Amino acid sequence: MAGYVTLGAITNFFDTFGIGSFATTTVALKSFRLTDDRNIPGTLIVGHALPVFAQAAVFIAAVKVDRVTLTLMIVAAVVGAWLGAMLLPKTSVRVIRLCIGLALLVASAMMVLTNLGWLPLGGDATGLTGVRLAAAVGGNVLLGMLMVFGVGLYGPCMILVSLLGMNTAAAFPIMMGSCAVLMPVSAARIIRSSAFDRSVAIGLAAGGVPAVLVAALVVRSLPTMILRWIVVVVGYLGCRFLKTARRQST
Repeated sequence: MAGYVTLGAITNFFDTFGIGSFATTTVALKSFRLTDDRNIPGTLIVGHALPVFAQAAVFIAAVKVDRVTLTLMIVAAVVGAWLGAMLLPKTSVRVIRLCIGLALLVASAMMVLTNLGWLPLGGDATGLTGVRLAAAVGGNVLLGMLMVFGVGLYGPCMILVSLLGMNTAAAFPIMMGSCAVLMPVSAARIIRSSAFDRSVAIGLAAGGVPAVLVAALVVRSLPTMILRWIVVVVGYLGCRFLKTARRQST
Protein backbone atom coordinates (compact mmCIF):
# COMPACT_ATOMS: atom_id res chain seq x y z
CA MET A 1 0.00 0.00 0.00
CA ALA A 2 2.87 2.40 0.76
CA GLY A 3 4.02 2.08 -2.83
CA TYR A 4 0.56 2.97 -4.15
CA VAL A 5 0.40 6.01 -1.85
CA THR A 6 3.81 7.16 -3.07
CA LEU A 7 2.72 6.70 -6.67
CA GLY A 8 -0.42 8.75 -6.02
CA ALA A 9 1.63 11.53 -4.42
CA ILE A 10 4.15 11.75 -7.25
CA THR A 11 1.70 11.57 -10.15
CA ASN A 12 -0.79 14.03 -8.67
CA PHE A 13 1.94 16.47 -7.64
CA PHE A 14 2.97 16.81 -11.29
CA ASP A 15 -0.68 16.64 -12.40
CA THR A 16 -1.25 19.97 -10.65
CA PHE A 17 1.18 21.56 -13.11
CA GLY A 18 -0.67 20.17 -16.13
CA ILE A 19 1.45 17.03 -16.59
CA GLY A 20 -1.43 14.55 -16.71
CA SER A 21 -1.50 11.84 -14.05
CA PHE A 22 -3.16 9.26 -16.31
CA ALA A 23 -0.09 8.78 -18.51
CA THR A 24 2.41 8.69 -15.66
CA THR A 25 0.28 6.36 -13.54
CA THR A 26 -0.28 4.03 -16.47
CA VAL A 27 3.47 3.83 -17.04
CA ALA A 28 3.98 2.74 -13.42
CA LEU A 29 1.08 0.28 -13.36
CA LYS A 30 2.22 -1.36 -16.58
CA SER A 31 5.97 -1.31 -15.93
CA PHE A 32 5.71 -2.87 -12.47
CA ARG A 33 2.70 -5.05 -13.35
CA LEU A 34 0.69 -3.68 -10.44
CA THR A 35 -2.70 -4.62 -11.90
CA ASP A 36 -4.36 -6.27 -14.89
CA ASP A 37 -4.58 -4.16 -18.06
CA ARG A 38 -8.39 -4.40 -18.00
CA ASN A 39 -8.45 -2.68 -14.60
CA ILE A 40 -6.22 0.25 -15.53
CA PRO A 41 -8.87 2.69 -16.91
CA GLY A 42 -11.23 2.16 -13.97
CA THR A 43 -8.40 2.38 -11.43
CA LEU A 44 -7.26 5.70 -12.91
CA ILE A 45 -10.76 7.17 -12.66
CA VAL A 46 -11.49 5.97 -9.12
CA GLY A 47 -8.02 6.59 -7.70
CA HIS A 48 -7.48 10.09 -9.07
CA ALA A 49 -11.02 11.43 -8.48
CA LEU A 50 -10.39 13.02 -5.06
CA PRO A 51 -7.00 14.58 -5.93
CA VAL A 52 -8.45 16.14 -9.08
CA PHE A 53 -11.36 17.54 -7.07
CA ALA A 54 -8.80 19.27 -4.83
CA GLN A 55 -7.04 20.67 -7.90
CA ALA A 56 -10.29 22.01 -9.31
CA ALA A 57 -11.15 23.80 -6.06
CA VAL A 58 -7.79 25.58 -6.09
CA PHE A 59 -7.75 26.61 -9.75
CA ILE A 60 -11.41 27.62 -10.09
CA ALA A 61 -10.89 30.01 -7.18
CA ALA A 62 -7.56 31.35 -8.46
CA VAL A 63 -7.95 31.64 -12.27
CA LYS A 64 -10.38 33.96 -14.04
CA VAL A 65 -12.66 32.16 -16.50
CA ASP A 66 -16.16 32.81 -17.84
CA ARG A 67 -18.62 30.91 -15.65
CA VAL A 68 -20.99 30.01 -18.49
CA THR A 69 -18.17 28.51 -20.54
CA LEU A 70 -16.83 26.69 -17.49
CA THR A 71 -20.22 25.28 -16.51
CA LEU A 72 -21.23 24.10 -19.99
CA MET A 73 -17.89 22.40 -20.62
CA ILE A 74 -18.04 20.63 -17.26
CA VAL A 75 -21.57 19.39 -17.97
CA ALA A 76 -20.45 18.22 -21.42
CA ALA A 77 -17.57 16.23 -19.95
CA VAL A 78 -19.90 14.59 -17.43
CA VAL A 79 -22.32 13.53 -20.17
CA GLY A 80 -19.45 12.01 -22.14
CA ALA A 81 -18.09 10.22 -19.08
CA TRP A 82 -21.51 8.77 -18.26
CA LEU A 83 -21.76 7.32 -21.76
CA GLY A 84 -18.21 6.00 -21.57
CA ALA A 85 -18.75 4.37 -18.18
CA MET A 86 -21.68 2.40 -19.59
CA LEU A 87 -19.50 1.06 -22.39
CA LEU A 88 -16.34 0.26 -20.40
CA PRO A 89 -17.49 -2.98 -18.67
CA LYS A 90 -18.61 -4.35 -22.05
CA THR A 91 -15.34 -3.52 -23.81
CA SER A 92 -12.73 -6.20 -24.56
CA VAL A 93 -9.22 -6.13 -23.10
CA ARG A 94 -7.80 -5.70 -26.61
CA VAL A 95 -9.80 -2.53 -27.25
CA ILE A 96 -8.82 -1.16 -23.83
CA ARG A 97 -5.14 -1.81 -24.61
CA LEU A 98 -5.52 -0.06 -27.96
CA CYS A 99 -7.12 2.96 -26.29
CA ILE A 100 -4.43 3.18 -23.62
CA GLY A 101 -1.63 2.68 -26.13
CA LEU A 102 -2.93 5.41 -28.43
CA ALA A 103 -3.52 7.69 -25.45
CA LEU A 104 0.08 7.32 -24.29
CA LEU A 105 1.42 8.00 -27.77
CA VAL A 106 -0.75 11.11 -28.10
CA ALA A 107 0.29 12.32 -24.64
CA SER A 108 3.94 11.80 -25.51
CA ALA A 109 3.56 13.66 -28.81
CA MET A 110 1.80 16.58 -27.16
CA MET A 111 4.58 16.89 -24.58
CA VAL A 112 7.18 17.05 -27.35
CA LEU A 113 5.19 19.57 -29.41
CA THR A 114 4.56 21.72 -26.34
CA ASN A 115 8.27 21.88 -25.55
CA LEU A 116 9.09 22.73 -29.15
CA GLY A 117 6.51 25.52 -29.11
CA TRP A 118 4.52 24.05 -31.98
CA LEU A 119 1.19 23.77 -30.19
CA PRO A 120 -1.19 26.76 -30.23
CA LEU A 121 -0.49 29.26 -27.49
CA GLY A 122 -4.08 30.48 -27.38
CA GLY A 123 -5.52 33.98 -27.29
CA ASP A 124 -6.62 36.35 -24.56
CA ALA A 125 -10.25 35.27 -24.15
CA THR A 126 -11.46 33.90 -20.82
CA GLY A 127 -14.73 32.61 -22.29
CA LEU A 128 -16.45 31.51 -25.50
CA THR A 129 -19.74 32.27 -27.25
CA GLY A 130 -21.73 31.09 -30.26
CA VAL A 131 -20.19 28.54 -32.61
CA ARG A 132 -16.92 28.40 -30.68
CA LEU A 133 -18.74 27.60 -27.46
CA ALA A 134 -20.74 24.88 -29.23
CA ALA A 135 -17.52 23.39 -30.61
CA ALA A 136 -15.94 23.42 -27.15
CA VAL A 137 -18.97 21.72 -25.60
CA GLY A 138 -19.08 19.04 -28.31
CA GLY A 139 -15.37 18.44 -27.98
CA ASN A 140 -15.59 18.02 -24.23
CA VAL A 141 -18.35 15.41 -24.58
CA LEU A 142 -15.95 13.32 -26.66
CA LEU A 143 -13.04 13.93 -24.28
CA GLY A 144 -15.17 12.94 -21.30
CA MET A 145 -16.09 9.67 -23.00
CA LEU A 146 -12.49 8.89 -23.93
CA MET A 147 -11.25 9.65 -20.43
CA VAL A 148 -13.14 6.65 -19.08
CA PHE A 149 -10.99 4.48 -21.36
CA GLY A 150 -7.77 5.90 -19.94
CA VAL A 151 -7.29 8.77 -22.39
CA GLY A 152 -6.32 11.78 -20.26
CA LEU A 153 -8.42 14.92 -20.73
CA TYR A 154 -5.87 17.58 -19.76
CA GLY A 155 -3.72 17.81 -22.88
CA PRO A 156 -6.52 17.53 -25.47
CA CYS A 157 -8.69 19.99 -23.53
CA MET A 158 -5.88 22.54 -23.36
CA ILE A 159 -5.36 22.25 -27.11
CA LEU A 160 -9.12 22.54 -27.72
CA VAL A 161 -9.60 25.79 -25.81
CA SER A 162 -6.35 27.22 -27.21
CA LEU A 163 -7.44 26.56 -30.79
CA LEU A 164 -10.73 28.30 -30.02
CA GLY A 165 -8.88 31.43 -28.88
CA MET A 166 -8.92 31.15 -25.10
CA ASN A 167 -6.08 32.03 -22.77
CA THR A 168 -4.10 28.88 -21.97
CA ALA A 169 -4.34 29.62 -18.25
CA ALA A 170 -8.14 29.43 -18.52
CA ALA A 171 -7.78 25.80 -19.57
CA PHE A 172 -6.71 24.79 -16.06
CA PRO A 173 -10.02 25.42 -14.24
CA ILE A 174 -11.93 24.04 -17.24
CA MET A 175 -10.00 20.79 -17.56
CA MET A 176 -9.65 20.26 -13.82
CA GLY A 177 -13.28 21.20 -13.16
CA SER A 178 -14.40 18.82 -15.91
CA CYS A 179 -12.41 15.96 -14.43
CA ALA A 180 -13.44 16.79 -10.86
CA VAL A 181 -17.12 16.35 -11.71
CA LEU A 182 -16.98 13.61 -14.35
CA MET A 183 -14.63 11.33 -12.44
CA PRO A 184 -16.94 10.73 -9.43
CA VAL A 185 -19.85 10.17 -11.84
CA SER A 186 -17.84 7.60 -13.78
CA ALA A 187 -16.32 6.14 -10.61
CA ALA A 188 -19.76 5.34 -9.20
CA ARG A 189 -20.57 3.13 -12.20
CA ILE A 190 -17.08 1.64 -12.32
CA ILE A 191 -17.19 0.71 -8.62
CA ARG A 192 -20.54 -1.05 -9.12
CA SER A 193 -19.08 -3.03 -12.01
CA SER A 194 -15.85 -3.83 -10.08
CA ALA A 195 -13.79 -2.84 -13.15
CA PHE A 196 -10.91 -1.44 -11.08
CA ASP A 197 -8.20 -2.38 -8.57
CA ARG A 198 -9.40 -1.33 -5.11
CA SER A 199 -6.00 -1.34 -3.35
CA VAL A 200 -4.27 0.71 -6.02
CA ALA A 201 -7.14 3.20 -6.21
CA ILE A 202 -7.16 3.77 -2.44
CA GLY A 203 -3.41 4.33 -2.45
CA LEU A 204 -3.58 6.82 -5.32
CA ALA A 205 -6.26 8.84 -3.53
CA ALA A 206 -4.50 8.75 -0.15
CA GLY A 207 -1.23 10.01 -1.58
CA GLY A 208 -2.72 12.31 -4.18
CA VAL A 209 -4.76 14.77 -2.11
CA PRO A 210 -1.90 15.96 0.16
CA ALA A 211 0.43 16.17 -2.84
CA VAL A 212 -2.01 18.41 -4.72
CA LEU A 213 -2.24 20.80 -1.78
CA VAL A 214 1.54 20.97 -1.49
CA ALA A 215 1.94 21.59 -5.22
CA ALA A 216 -0.81 24.21 -5.45
CA LEU A 217 -0.23 26.10 -2.21
CA VAL A 218 3.49 25.74 -1.49
CA VAL A 219 5.41 25.17 -4.70
CA ARG A 220 5.16 28.14 -7.08
CA SER A 221 7.14 26.94 -10.06
CA LEU A 222 8.79 23.84 -11.51
CA PRO A 223 10.91 23.21 -14.61
CA THR A 224 7.92 21.67 -16.38
CA MET A 225 9.73 21.56 -19.71
CA ILE A 226 12.33 19.19 -18.25
CA LEU A 227 9.60 17.13 -16.62
CA ARG A 228 7.73 16.83 -19.92
CA TRP A 229 10.82 15.54 -21.67
CA ILE A 230 11.23 12.93 -18.95
CA VAL A 231 7.62 11.83 -19.31
CA VAL A 232 8.11 11.32 -23.05
CA VAL A 233 9.01 7.76 -22.05
CA VAL A 234 5.26 7.14 -22.01
CA GLY A 235 5.49 6.96 -25.78
CA TYR A 236 7.55 3.80 -25.49
CA LEU A 237 4.97 2.23 -23.20
CA GLY A 238 2.23 3.23 -25.61
CA CYS A 239 3.96 1.19 -28.30
CA ARG A 240 4.09 -1.77 -25.91
CA PHE A 241 0.34 -1.60 -25.32
CA LEU A 242 -0.35 -1.46 -29.06
CA LYS A 243 2.03 -4.35 -29.71
CA THR A 244 0.30 -6.46 -27.05
CA ALA A 245 -3.14 -5.65 -28.46
CA ARG A 246 -2.00 -6.52 -31.98
CA ARG A 247 -0.47 -9.81 -30.82
CA GLN A 248 -3.75 -10.69 -29.09
CA SER A 249 -5.68 -10.19 -32.33
CA THR A 250 -3.49 -12.61 -34.31
